[in-house]
Amino acid sequence: MTAAKNPYLACAAAWAIACAPPARAQKTGADTGVLTLLDVKRIYVAQLAGGVQADVLRELIIASIDGTRLFVLTDNPDRADAVLKGAADDKAFTDSYEINNDANTRQNGGRYGSGSSSLKSSGYLGLSVGDNESVHTKERKHEAYATVRLCSKDGDVLWSTTQESSGAKFRGAGADVAAKVARQLTADFERSRKLAALASSP
Repeated sequence: MTAAKNPYLACAAAWAIACAPPARAQKTGADTGVLTLLDVKRIYVAQLAGGVQADVLRELIIASIDGTRLFVLTDNPDRADAVLKGAADDKAFTDSYEINNDANTRQNGGRYGSGSSSLKSSGYLGLSVGDNESVHTKERKHEAYATVRLCSKDGDVLWSTTQESSGAKFRGAGADVAAKVARQLTADFERSRKLAALASSP
C-alpha cells in the first residue's frame, strides 16, 4: 500500500521530511564575513616558500605592512581575517663579464716612376699600429623578489602582487621589496575604499 492510499504513511513521511536536518551548505567567504579587501582587519603572514632568506623577507613584510596602520598583524592564524602567503627570496651574487677593445691602423704607400732611360725613382711608405685591450669586470649584485597573495580563511584570493628589486638608494633589495608590497597593498586598499564610497553615494 502506498503513502498516497494510506493517510498514516503520508503523515509519517511528511513528519520525517520536516524533522530532517537541513543540508549543510558549502562554506564561503560570506560565512566568515570576509568578502573583499575592505573586510580584512587582522592579517597573519604565513611562512613563505623560497630560499634561506625567505624568513628574513617575511619579517620585513610584516614590519612594512604593520607600518601602514591599516591592519592588525597577528602571530595567531586562528584570529586572522586573512592569511598572506606566497614565495620570496633574496640573493646576492657576482656578475662577471669581459670587454675586448681592438684598434688596428695600417697605412701603405708607394711611388714608382721613370723619367728617362738614365733616371729612375721609386719609394715606399708603410705604417702599422696595433692595440689590443681586454678588461675583465666583476660586479656584485643583489636581487630580491616576493610574490604573495592575501586569502580568506576559506581560501578565496582577495589580493595579490609580485614585487622585485635590486636595491634602492637608502635600503637593500629585501627591504625595498617589502616596502613595495606594503605600498601596493595600501594603494589597492585605498582604491577599493574610494570605489565603495562612490558606489554607496546617492
